[in-house]
Amino acid sequence: MHPSPLREIGLTGLGLHAPPKIHSRLGKMKPHAGHPSPAFDSEAARKAFAENFAHRAELGASVSIWNASGEVLSLSGGFQDKEHQTPWLSSTRVLVWSATKGPAAACLLHAMETARLAPNTLVSHLWPAFAAAGKDRVSLGMLLHHQAGLCCLDTPPPVDDRAAVVAALAAQTPAWEPGTAHGYHPRTFGFLLDEMVRRITSLSLGEYWREVFGEPLHLDFWIGLPPSLESEVAPVLAPRSTLPKEDPFLRAFLTPGSLTSRSFASPRGLQTAAAMNEPSARRNSYPGWGGIGTASALAQFYAMLACDGCWGSRRFLHTDTLRPLHSSMVQGQDAVLQMETAFSMGFMRDPLHLDGSKKRRIFGPSPAAFGHPGAGGSCAFADPASGMGFAYVMNQMEPGVLPNAKYTALLDALFSTPE
Repeated sequence: MHPSPLREIGLTGLGLHAPPKIHSRLGKMKPHAGHPSPAFDSEAARKAFAENFAHRAELGASVSIWNASGEVLSLSGGFQDKEHQTPWLSSTRVLVWSATKGPAAACLLHAMETARLAPNTLVSHLWPAFAAAGKDRVSLGMLLHHQAGLCCLDTPPPVDDRAAVVAALAAQTPAWEPGTAHGYHPRTFGFLLDEMVRRITSLSLGEYWREVFGEPLHLDFWIGLPPSLESEVAPVLAPRSTLPKEDPFLRAFLTPGSLTSRSFASPRGLQTAAAMNEPSARRNSYPGWGGIGTASALAQFYAMLACDGCWGSRRFLHTDTLRPLHSSMVQGQDAVLQMETAFSMGFMRDPLHLDGSKKRRIFGPSPAAFGHPGAGGSCAFADPASGMGFAYVMNQMEPGVLPNAKYTALLDALFSTPE
């Protein structure tokens, strides 16, 4: 399960002006039952990773790939701080924003599986007050597919008042007839899933994550950071540029009263990188955007999902629970993000053309892949076709809700054909 010893590669050998060293670790790849060895170009990925520091203003970042044999690629480098005082290592923890939604979705799926609740189970069956204001037919599947129309609140409570947020969600009239459209729920998604997990298991989603996945898999990923780890997290830095003025999402985001603008402000508070760097924000459990951890932990988690929910001799999720993730349950124009998106059971997928080819490749070349990006650039995904989990995390954010040039350059290099 352990990769080969760490090798450090100086960037000067690549002719690049950047942080002094990239930490690179390449493990042995062994085929897993039912999965071919993943085909990727580790050398091209190392070069693209180095070029991100030299040409794309990367500050600190990690890349990790896992399969059933262990961590098969680890890249890390740069600094945790803009003063370039603290080196970034593969063990560096950082906020991944909405890349938290993948682990959060897995928690609800596990709770549903354990309680034998189907995706068409009505939310009001578990949460009677939720039936108000025309939500009596909203199902658990609609919550997971961003179809419930609860992306924004008419009167947003403060984000740290969970009880008030839950009450507001129960009283809220949907922005559209549930099930007839979909629109990304950037902030309410985590509160909705947390409430469902609490009502099924009596545990918060952050607690359930540690009990079901985090501790058994020894994952350094937290949805609610322990106080003892507060001093060991790299701060995130706000983007230094903006999206083009003609970008549809930016136009909607900047339009007061728009569905997009309201969705990213519901509930209110903790909307800046500086605010999320505060210890209290790190300690609180925000399953929609507050996960903190390492690239290695996220990649291992997704490798478990890619290996049919099994890790070692233990099964975490049943095949029937995971099979729907391999294809999109909803695809089309996103009412909030103002672009085409696709989702399945809480995970994002690349939209497909009618012939099955991908319209974009955020989650690699496989049509079966699924995962979730985070604001600023972080992203993680599972590739069931190869049994591989991938994660990229960083601290210098870039504008936009989908991965940027730093990530796409890495992914393009990684899946280029090796010589």
